[in-house]
Amino acid sequence: MGFELPKDNYTGSIREVVIGEGDKAVKIGGQTAMPLCGFEGEFPNAPKIAMDVYDETPEEWAEAVTEHFKDVLSDPVAWAQKCVNEYGANMICLQLASTDPNTKDTSAEAAAELTKKVADAINVPLIVYGSGNAEKDIEVLTKVSEVCQGHNLLLGPVVEDNYRQIGASAIAYKHCVAAETPIDVNMAKQLNILLENLGVSPDKIVIDPSTGALGYGIEYSYSVMERDRLAALSQNDGKMQMPMICNLGKEAWKARESKISVEEEPTYGDLTKRGILWESVTAMNLLMAGADILIMRHPEAINIVKKAIADIHS
Repeated sequence: MGFELPKDNYTGSIREVVIGEGDKAVKIGGQTAMPLCGFEGEFPNAPKIAMDVYDETPEEWAEAVTEHFKDVLSDPVAWAQKCVNEYGANMICLQLASTDPNTKDTSAEAAAELTKKVADAINVPLIVYGSGNAEKDIEVLTKVSEVCQGHNLLLGPVVEDNYRQIGASAIAYKHCVAAETPIDVNMAKQLNILLENLGVSPDKIVIDPSTGALGYGIEYSYSVMERDRLAALSQNDGKMQMPMICNLGKEAWKARESKISVEEEPTYGDLTKRGILWESVTAMNLLMAGADILIMRHPEAINIVKKAIADIHS
């Protein structure tokens, strides 16, 4: 008698979400089995990699990353184009960090104008993240939503303190939202319920479960994401059947191990290689946990993860 591979049966599936419009549109989600279990279900859409672009020159980024963008760091439009044209980004994530009222406090109008320029200049979907200040993000992301009508952006982070205003704007101008909660299954479900009750269509919601980097809470992030997926697939919980996005680049590159010098820690080895591995291993962990979009930074780390995705989904 031949060996028969045991298989789990799932009653649920992940919704497909479309980000972008026309030729720029990209689908995520749609899977009917747990990550890496292609023998148990369908995976119609491979995970996508979005590359970070900031609205200001990042002062805290590691030189190992900035050396690849030193000619465009002061120009977000050129930076985004370079990510797409030279490094093959599937998406761009524009981080509107300068809108933080505790730093430059860039106006919503200026942020929206820049976002429109970036959206018009690239041929891939655009993700737009505010500064993370819930109150200022209401002002910024609602204006971005209005000015960029027709681009079907993915707007985030949408949290419990601002989901009403940003969600309403996303409905009005036909954008998607990234619902962010602090690494907790029940809180993720609750925010999805609140958004749906507001009127946001489930196929316009992406879950941002929050994440740590390798060595900084990755195992907790992994377990929560796995529980998110089990709720969606095994329990057929319609409130959890959304794709997931992981904003991991900033977490991986602020880890001590990815930036401490060889002089300070001679046993750690080459700094550049170490940082690349820290980001790529973080990304691979999140990929295995069920991430549909990975927001990354270093081109070489991205190539490593892209190859893994191609191998898995070939």
